[in-house]
Amino acid sequence: MARLSGLLILLVALSLLVYGESASASNPHPHRGKVQPFKAGDPKVKLNAKAESLLASGKPYQTQIKNGNKGRGLVVQDINAPSDVVWGRILDLDNYSKFVPRTTISENYKVKGSNPQIIHTRMALSVVVTKMEFFIRHQYYPGKNSLIWTLDYDRNSDIDDSCGFWYVVPHPSNPSASRVFYSVEVSMFDWVPGIVMDILSKKALTEATGWVKKESEKKARAMGLEVGGGDTKQDKKKKDKKKKDKKKGKGKKKVDDEDLPPPPPPGPDDATLARRWFGVFAILGLVALNIFLFFENMSGGKKKD
Repeated sequence: MARLSGLLILLVALSLLVYGESASASNPHPHRGKVQPFKAGDPKVKLNAKAESLLASGKPYQTQIKNGNKGRGLVVQDINAPSDVVWGRILDLDNYSKFVPRTTISENYKVKGSNPQIIHTRMALSVVVTKMEFFIRHQYYPGKNSLIWTLDYDRNSDIDDSCGFWYVVPHPSNPSASRVFYSVEVSMFDWVPGIVMDILSKKALTEATGWVKKESEKKARAMGLEVGGGDTKQDKKKKDKKKKDKKKGKGKKKVDDEDLPPPPPPGPDDATLARRWFGVFAILGLVALNIFLFFENMSGGKKKD
């Protein structure tokens, strides 16, 4: 197995040397876009009771959104931190290499505007023995709670094409928390090994929301903010049901120890009981002896007459 793994890595490395193309900041990308970019704004994803329950447990919920006749993977994640803290982590693009898995380079090379704010970022990923460098053009729309991106087609990237978006809003039932929506689509060149594509496609969604959740909640704690989860719609439904059941007599409240009457004082020990019973029998014996003597005297008196 070790030899097979080593051979696989060697083949991947050789394929990159033969077919790989180098990213370049001075040369344009081979095309001006193949994948359809996302639009800023609410993705309008409906969450059922099962999805809400999963999110309340702290886990991400995965679904799909339509893209013409195709579907794009989307992840929803609840984060116990205010939206401004979450956006602070997402927009800290210059420091992604410090906390985003597999990211080795992340640096902004051009930032302009405000609504939208345009942020150009050079990034590099390291997967297996593959290093891919690419250039991203982000567009941040504060009024639409959205960040969308495509490749910067004025520069040549090791990725054929890519687009994605973040959408962050306050949690529907806990204003101190946030609900995050994330999606990405990546198209690779033919020279990129299948094993690399599998890793990126299977883990990209959950890893992205995972690090944002971790870093946002860490930042919120450092700021002294409350990061506990609030009541979800499911929690409120359960509480309302308990109240109704209580009014109907169902699910009676268990009696607490404080509501119970005080326990009786401890009874006498065995030695004390023995002394008491001895006294009772002694008294009964004396009573019996007196009765016997009384009748004995009565019978003796009658014989003398």
